[in-house]
Amino acid sequence: MKSPLSSPASAAAAPPSSSSSPLRKTRLSPFLFALLSFIVFVSILYGEDLACIFGQQLQVRQSSARPGPRTGEPTGPSVSSSHVAKDESPDAGAPPAGGTTDEEVINGVLGSSDQRRSSGAGGEPVPFAIGRGEEGCDVFSGRWVRDESARPMYEESECPYIQPQLTCQEHGRPDRDYQHWRWQPHSCSLPRFNATLMLETLRGKRMMYVGDSLNRGQYVSMICLLHSLIPEGSKSMETFNSDSLTVFTAKDYNATIEFYWAPFLLESNSDNAVIHRVNERLVRKGSINKHGKHWKGVDILVFNSYLWWMSGVTVKILKGSFEDEVKDVEVMSTEDAYRIGMKSLARWVQRNTDPKKTRVFFTSMSPTHGNSEEWGGGPGGNCYNQTTPIEDPNYWGSDSRKSIMQVIGEVFSKSKVPITFLNITQLSNYRKDAHTMIYKKQWSPLTPEQLANPVSYADCVHWCLPGLQDTWNELLFAKLFYP
Repeated sequence: MKSPLSSPASAAAAPPSSSSSPLRKTRLSPFLFALLSFIVFVSILYGEDLACIFGQQLQVRQSSARPGPRTGEPTGPSVSSSHVAKDESPDAGAPPAGGTTDEEVINGVLGSSDQRRSSGAGGEPVPFAIGRGEEGCDVFSGRWVRDESARPMYEESECPYIQPQLTCQEHGRPDRDYQHWRWQPHSCSLPRFNATLMLETLRGKRMMYVGDSLNRGQYVSMICLLHSLIPEGSKSMETFNSDSLTVFTAKDYNATIEFYWAPFLLESNSDNAVIHRVNERLVRKGSINKHGKHWKGVDILVFNSYLWWMSGVTVKILKGSFEDEVKDVEVMSTEDAYRIGMKSLARWVQRNTDPKKTRVFFTSMSPTHGNSEEWGGGPGGNCYNQTTPIEDPNYWGSDSRKSIMQVIGEVFSKSKVPITFLNITQLSNYRKDAHTMIYKKQWSPLTPEQLANPVSYADCVHWCLPGLQDTWNELLFAKLFYP
């Protein structure tokens, strides 16, 4: 299935240099005299042409030595002046200046690492890139604008691949306002998602999302954005490996878009894609190859791993094997355990991907909205019945742990292979209106008490489709083609 990208043409060889030798008082032989006379004659006759040729060669060499396009803008969360507006014009205003925040520190760490690894050895172009993003533009800093004409990007009823946990209209959500918001970066424009370009780029290739149910939602969003261009008989979706692997195939393109369930990336006792609700989560140290063997050979990888690490302030790490009768378990802080996972991912990427052919992305934490008091709402509320985004430009939910972002910054800044960070956290923080709430297929029958109090069972973790996660894929599209 894979068709390696052809490497950029090498620069023309430089003209051979000649070195002058000391003059000698010896008489030139007739043969040498004739040769020198011929060289002088050719130089006079074709000197201009030779200078032109050599000049072109020098220009090619100089061009090939210039730095290639950058792998990404400075990343990481930035507490910027993001707000809600009801217009469609680009916002040319820069966010107001402020003091240095934790987010800006992480932003600097990730940004400098991206620039340091920007173009690879020899200035090779970034795989899949067709242009460059606007200079100085941070596509993750901006505002939500109301857009009735271009949103939603597809209809829920027209995409049969959305799992019933995300079909909010089908399950009775009374409003559609959450479908009509578009992300507008400050001082620049987000490239318009081009489904034809995306499919043609995937021709003969594999794209894979790896992570938990939130990454699966982004995966389904991508399929919904593309599938209408594929004839009905030329596409399919199948599951493999006990439902851990889901594969959407575009047959005419010889392409697949895949999702692999691995909520911790490392091996864990929650690896069953269907039955993974356990009382105590256990993660095995140094076990990324258990899942990583299924990621090899993929051309575009999109990882996420966050929510499952957040079950408490500590995580249990298994040092041995799940088969051991007596298990060696260490209780670690969430940050230290998460660092183990991220280091394992960075090592796997370095050992198993070719930066000349493969792009690797990591989607940041998806926020939840479980406490309405955090955004100025009344006590005892959550995302239930919310129909508008949060307007406070500095809002940062308490469940989005900045220390985890710091871990990502520390680990990825040391990676020898570029990992493009998709910072969806703050822009998603504003979208308290976009969750599935109670409008989804329920895992178990609801009790009379729950039915009487919808807030008690509202899902403020997952997102309706179409909706917010389509924007995540627009940002992925921007970084893939216009780094």
